[in-house]
Amino acid sequence: MRSLLHVLKEYNVLYDEPLCGHTTFKIGGPADALALPESRDELRKLAGILKNNDVRFMIIGNGSNLLFSDSGYRGVIIKINRNMSKLNITDDAITAESGALLSVVASEAMKASLTGLEFASGIPGTVGGAVYMNAGAYDNDIKDIFLSAEVLDDDGSINKYGPEEMDFSYRHSKLSEYGILLSAVFKLQSGIYESIKAKTDKLTENRRLKQPLDMPSAGSVFKRPSGHFAGKLIMDSGLKGYSIGGAQVSEKHCGFIVNKGGASCDDVLRLIEHIQATVFNCFKIELVPEIRVIR
Repeated sequence: MRSLLHVLKEYNVLYDEPLCGHTTFKIGGPADALALPESRDELRKLAGILKNNDVRFMIIGNGSNLLFSDSGYRGVIIKINRNMSKLNITDDAITAESGALLSVVASEAMKASLTGLEFASGIPGTVGGAVYMNAGAYDNDIKDIFLSAEVLDDDGSINKYGPEEMDFSYRHSKLSEYGILLSAVFKLQSGIYESIKAKTDKLTENRRLKQPLDMPSAGSVFKRPSGHFAGKLIMDSGLKGYSIGGAQVSEKHCGFIVNKGGASCDDVLRLIEHIQATVFNCFKIELVPEIRVIR
């Protein structure tokens, strides 16, 4: 890694950067390096250098669905966030770069009286992360509004992919098989601003009342089991408020694990395992994590 210092010096790179400062869980040891490309051209060059030198790397956005190891990440983290977050609205479509916060995209759509993104107003991730995992809430998913994506493929070319190529399913897409999302186009519908704002405000208030937004977390920990809600299963298993180290089953919403202070990756993983075992013993239902664990 250090042998690349002379190559990467022209880029915005931080070395031995603690990842706890780049995830909403506030957990994670240092990455060998964290790069913040300022443009798609810089991203393209940087990714090419890393591939040509066989350096391990991964892309992150706002870090809202990630749990990094306490030992950190051996390789380069490329963070696409405010540095690549331009938006453009044309008629009933909105084009957003991968680093744009989904909540900001939803807000801009509302200002333009476009409906269809209200469900995303409280999702803390970026467009890149949202497309990658087909993010959703309140019975709506990214796939419902997705029109196309511009992707930096592994061979360095830039190509466009539509819904069929992305092959969306519950909390999944085929984006990782193609490369790095540069931007996405969402197809919305013309609506009435007051109605869109009222719906957005209602969902925002619902999140505020029911979710532990004041504590570090990675959002919903488990995928929704068919015919059930993970949070209710966990609560009915008597695990509300249950803690291991600094990791705790949220007392406000049992589908969340929160970092109540000083939680380690190991604390969270042990708590996840305990929840899975307890729920299975009580209901014979297997809970599958939806957060990505990076070691």
